[in-house]
Amino acid sequence: MRRVAIKIAYMGAGFCGSQYQPGLRTVVGDVISDLIMVHPKRDMEWFDIKPSSRTDAGVNALDNVIAINTDFDDNIVLLRALNSVSKSIFYRGITDVSVDFNPRFANSRVYRYVLPSDGLDIDLAKECARLFIGEHDFIRFCKVYEDKPTVTTMDSIDVIEKVGYLELIFHSQYFLWNMIRKISAAIDSVARGRRTLDDVRRALDGEDIQFGIARPEALTLMEVNYDDLSFTFPEKDAYQERLDEELFMIMTKNTFLSSL
Repeated sequence: MRRVAIKIAYMGAGFCGSQYQPGLRTVVGDVISDLIMVHPKRDMEWFDIKPSSRTDAGVNALDNVIAINTDFDDNIVLLRALNSVSKSIFYRGITDVSVDFNPRFANSRVYRYVLPSDGLDIDLAKECARLFIGEHDFIRFCKVYEDKPTVTTMDSIDVIEKVGYLELIFHSQYFLWNMIRKISAAIDSVARGRRTLDDVRRALDGEDIQFGIARPEALTLMEVNYDDLSFTFPEKDAYQERLDEELFMIMTKNTFLSSL
């Protein structure tokens, strides 16, 4: 038995979040099914799956990380085996880790949120984003869970204008539950003139001001970084056919919608 960390990617649509929930389709549930198919003599408890980051229903990931036990001697063979049986998860990178490695203790995480830019004041969006940088009590910008601390540090938020949309790139060591979606909703509200910068300042000071919560489908976990780990990324040919099918379906949907 060996322990490895694997970088996985997935579209959030169709999943009831990432955490395992009996009777519901989740990311970890699909990973367990894939693992059992390539380790037929093992049950789910044996793998001792530990994910780095929880994603809510509908949220995407390009770079979530899971730590698992495996019988495979060759890491690349393991990735190819998992990609050959998976219908929903892309297994992208892999590295050996110690038995006590906990993927939750990452050095940094990067998320991207996408907003339609039509009607947005871009300068106002950038000014609003700057208010969240640094250490704050984000109690008005997260879902409080079992009285856990709500003070954390936002390292940076990049606001990048694209054709037709705005990218918000969030950098921090860790994020609170629903934090990015609530901050994104606040930035969107201010940039559309529905709320003011002063409203955001007062909410960060603890005043009970609500800005709503942005939709999950526009949120993607982009990176989970560990300073002392080096992942191996094989060629995409292990899942290229499935990737091409997904891209074709997206193109077909976009063609239909643009014709309305």
